[in-house]
Amino acid sequence: MQSISVFEIIKIGIGPSSSHTMGPWNAAEIFLNQIRRDNNLQNVKEINVEFFGSLAKTGIGHGTDIAGMLGLSGENFKTIDTKKITEKVDLIKNSKMINLGGEKLIPFVYGKNLILNKEKSLEFHPNGMIFTAVFENGEILSQDYYSVGGGFVATKEENSMEEMCIRTLYPCHKAADLRKYCEQLNLDKISDLVLLNEESWRTQVETRSEALYIWSQIKECIYKGVNKEGILPGGLNVTRRAANINRKLLGDKIYTNMDEWFQLVVDAEETFTTINKWVSCFALAVNEENASFGRIITAPTNGASGVIPAVLMFAQAFTEFTSEEDIVRFILVAGEIGTLFKKNATISAAMGGCQAEIGVSSAMAAAGLTEIMGGTPGQVLMAAEIAMEHHLGLTCDPIGGLVQIPCIERNSMGAMKAITAANIALESDPEKAKVSLDQVIQTMWETALGMNERFKETSEGGLAIAVNLAEC
Repeated sequence: MQSISVFEIIKIGIGPSSSHTMGPWNAAEIFLNQIRRDNNLQNVKEINVEFFGSLAKTGIGHGTDIAGMLGLSGENFKTIDTKKITEKVDLIKNSKMINLGGEKLIPFVYGKNLILNKEKSLEFHPNGMIFTAVFENGEILSQDYYSVGGGFVATKEENSMEEMCIRTLYPCHKAADLRKYCEQLNLDKISDLVLLNEESWRTQVETRSEALYIWSQIKECIYKGVNKEGILPGGLNVTRRAANINRKLLGDKIYTNMDEWFQLVVDAEETFTTINKWVSCFALAVNEENASFGRIITAPTNGASGVIPAVLMFAQAFTEFTSEEDIVRFILVAGEIGTLFKKNATISAAMGGCQAEIGVSSAMAAAGLTEIMGGTPGQVLMAAEIAMEHHLGLTCDPIGGLVQIPCIERNSMGAMKAITAANIALESDPEKAKVSLDQVIQTMWETALGMNERFKETSEGGLAIAVNLAEC
């Protein structure tokens, strides 16, 4: 089984969806590179992309079409100026031309060269798409891709992440492996084991630096979110709430930058109610940014990107575990738990419902928090199990196909469950637990397989139907 770096699970992303935005964007880039490898972009006469299944059914609300166009234009979601996305997309639509890979202008008609096929699904995975290039000499290159969650892309033949498969020194594909190696190596912390395995990709210094960079981006995203008001795009007319909560909690206190704001949060009243509101504020802030094509931290997906930031910010603002070492350990353990779900179940709502996104992120956050609060390896795994256990069966039913209702609020719920799970695990003996993390991951996968397709990010069931709004 493939080893996965924690930074493939927790990474820089762009809203609103890792599987429906980042995945298709990555697929477009992979296809462009395939053209460059097998032929030449200058020889392309026509380019086509067709999205199927869940990608098509909720594609407009998730920005799948936008991702396809910008990806084919050679834009990178990690570096693109998010304020110019609408302008760039409008130019493609209005000019009926696309600058393929940023190298060649060719005709491109939205609705003809880019199609959202809601009537058909590809067999391999519900998030399927086919890219086709027609060359000047009449030759055709076609490739199917599947967005399998968290921005990961696969083909029927091979997972693109496995092309350069790395084997770690201590392979951990099950939760039991983490405990086994911690015992064999006499390690008190799971994060120490993860740090050793991450050396397969980079030095320990580089790993710590990347984790701290992730934290800086988390803080920046939250800060942006708590300072933006207005209506989220998409047509549901959802009002941003994080800024209002932030303003009420801080009262008349004034700040001019992120550091001043953070210090005010740290110094704020620490009652159960206020802390609860702050955690919700942090989560809402991130997911409101995500819903408006903002740059966020995918952890492990975009729809669930507010859980880990909210819990880590909670730890930094309201606990004693505030060192850079604590930040690194939190992120390493959270990411490692995410890899277990990726390898043994799914982190795609189109495959498993929202349990695969909010549930997984809550388990990741619970484990990270337990790690830095002094939990044993057994307690860390127990916290992850508790958090996921109480998300089992959670459906994905976005109203209007948008990552807004109920998605944004669910991140607050996932964050609070993570904190609760950590507190329970820290007061428990994992040797007396009746359910292991490996068992709950297997149960989650079985639940995913048995879940009706209407509840797997199709907007054809649950709240998406009860509220009866067409996709925006």
